[in-house]
Amino acid sequence: MSKDNIFAGQDSPTEFRFNRQVAEVFDDMLNRSVPFYREVVRMTGQLLATFARPGDTVYDLGCSTGTTMVELARLPMAAGLSFVGVDNSPAMVEKARRKAEMYAGTDNCRFMEGDITTMELPAAGVIILNYTMQFIEPTIRAAFLGKLYQALRPGGLLIMSEKLRNQDPEICRRFGEFHAAFKKGQGYSDLEISRKREALENVLIPLTLDENRALLRAAGFTTVEPFFQWFNFASLLAIKDRTPHGPA
Repeated sequence: MSKDNIFAGQDSPTEFRFNRQVAEVFDDMLNRSVPFYREVVRMTGQLLATFARPGDTVYDLGCSTGTTMVELARLPMAAGLSFVGVDNSPAMVEKARRKAEMYAGTDNCRFMEGDITTMELPAAGVIILNYTMQFIEPTIRAAFLGKLYQALRPGGLLIMSEKLRNQDPEICRRFGEFHAAFKKGQGYSDLEISRKREALENVLIPLTLDENRALLRAAGFTTVEPFFQWFNFASLLAIKDRTPHGPA
């Protein structure tokens, strides 16, 4: 795993992009920037083992380097499931494919390049959006989630993890400090943290927990429950109504 030092040098980028440079260090970046990332993947496996059905296709939209798909596809509960990762970054998809060839040890995991906001999505049993919605233009998020709802079978799952914005300014500041402390504990310098925060300005646009819940409910999901939270990060489980009808 290559170490992330993208924002350590004088030539660090001023805007964050999912290019080849980021793809090569993305796994290290995730582990050192997103608290309990591996735990969320483990819990996702538990949810699939409980709610997925044999024959289901599991989509990871915004799959980046494919870590989630590769780890899930190797679990015992993955027998009978198909895993498809989709990302619009050619560099990310290329690395995901290499990773699957080296580590998955299974032929039920594949990756494809595409724009998840416009592509047609075949019938799905599970859709995973791990830290993806926050990079989608806010004005199209409602329609995007509505499209995902329609693609899911009755009883299908949407698993969504996001960084959160907090309404209370004091809480927002304190949680930001906790996150910065976490990253410092993972070896990032104050300068790296500051530069990356500036590079993500207007690129990563988080919503509040209530706003994310409201979007999911507006899309048609009647069951929306958080299954993990760490200060300003949260993971939500949304289940499509088991009766075969969509939102009004």
